[in-house]
Amino acid sequence: QVQLQESGGGSVQAGGSLRLSCVVSGYTYSAACMGWFRQAPGKEREGVATIYVDSGYSGIPVYIDSVKGRFTISQDGAKNTLYLQMKSLKPEDTAMYYCAIERRLCSTLWNGGSLAPLGNWGQGTQVTVSS
Repeated sequence: QVQLQESGGGSVQAGGSLRLSCVVSGYTYSAACMGWFRQAPGKEREGVATIYVDSGYSGIPVYIDSVKGRFTISQDGAKNTLYLQMKSLKPEDTAMYYCAIERRLCSTLWNGGSLAPLGNWGQGTQVTVSS
């Protein structure tokens, strides 16, 4: 059974930084699309970033336009951990952030700048950015 556990959320002022972590367990394949999603109150869940990994190889990360240049997705295979480094945070970044993983190419999940849901999810970690 695949399990994902996020951590690192919190409350920061605009312009601040946070690093989210997601520890993955029970995933037995070497290849995966790993991603971060977020859901703000009253809004639909949206994909934020993805990275494809396969036996120590990491593909080129992909981001939604609103976080390009501010967020960085990365992974540490040895620690089975996915990260999302967030800087220059804005109040509109306030949301519950979720990590996700699925055995497929990330490119098949992106369409017109939007990311389709992945198959396995964590419980989320809250990020609140105040102005």
